[in-house]
Amino acid sequence: MGSPSAGSCPIAGPSTGPWNRRSPSIEQIQLLAHGFLAAPRHLLLRVWGLGTLGLVLAIAAGAYWWEKQLPKRIQSALNAQDYAACIGTSEQLAALRWLGDGAPEEQAYCRQKHAEQLWEQGDPVAALALQQQLVASGHGDLELHRATLERWYEALKEQAVGLFRQGELQKALDLLAPLKGHAPSSISQLRATLMEIWNRNQLEQHRLVQLVEQERWWEALDSLNKLDHPWWQQQARATRQRVESAIAALDAAQEHQQHPALQADVISGAALDAAVEDQLRQGLDPWTAFSMGCSHLGGRVEEDGPESFCRRSSPSP
Repeated sequence: MGSPSAGSCPIAGPSTGPWNRRSPSIEQIQLLAHGFLAAPRHLLLRVWGLGTLGLVLAIAAGAYWWEKQLPKRIQSALNAQDYAACIGTSEQLAALRWLGDGAPEEQAYCRQKHAEQLWEQGDPVAALALQQQLVASGHGDLELHRATLERWYEALKEQAVGLFRQGELQKALDLLAPLKGHAPSSISQLRATLMEIWNRNQLEQHRLVQLVEQERWWEALDSLNKLDHPWWQQQARATRQRVESAIAALDAAQEHQQHPALQADVISGAALDAAVEDQLRQGLDPWTAFSMGCSHLGGRVEEDGPESFCRRSSPSP
């Protein structure tokens, strides 16, 4: 056999030894890794699912146990006449009974009693709100509940009007505010009427003060007669006495004058009226004011039967 030619490479035959096997591919490695990880992942999912299920069952069991306790608590609240607690407990029971109605009759009874308590304690707004819930629930004696609600509405309206007549306008309006939901048109109209009466009397009172300052007595008396609100009438009581006294003084002074136009030496008219009013402002009684006013104008008082008049001391030529 000849020697191999230069530059040629010998070809090695395949070996059957274990150390010369082919290396595994990437796909084979990934399949092996997935097999090792798949088992722990499924185990974690099972543990999480069992834990969640156990928590849900525990909550449901707790809710069921609490639901069974609530009727006893409702009865205890009723026995203690703690109607606020009774309402809260019955609402919890209704929330827990997803497929039931809770304890509607007990809840209606508790609302009725608690509303009555609030009304008697002087909290009409809260009492009305609770009574409205009672009517809306449809449980209990609906005819009785509606009649009670209507009676309370009327009582609040009367109370508001009473406050208004006492001069408490804002308190009256605040008391009427919760009633808007029951009869919005009539309550709004009542509120508007109360405000209109109040504002009209307030403006008339301001006008009255100005008339009195200007000593326009007859106009002031007319302004007084236009006050139609009890509180504003009471506020103007002293002013009325002053105005009526001034008018009475003027009338008394004029009674002492005898038909001045019949005699030329009789002092009368605007000059005498002004002189008498000036004396009245100084605090003199009507007769003295008439005498002093006549004297200041150069006259003297003379009587002719039941009448008196002011005659000049020296008749005019």
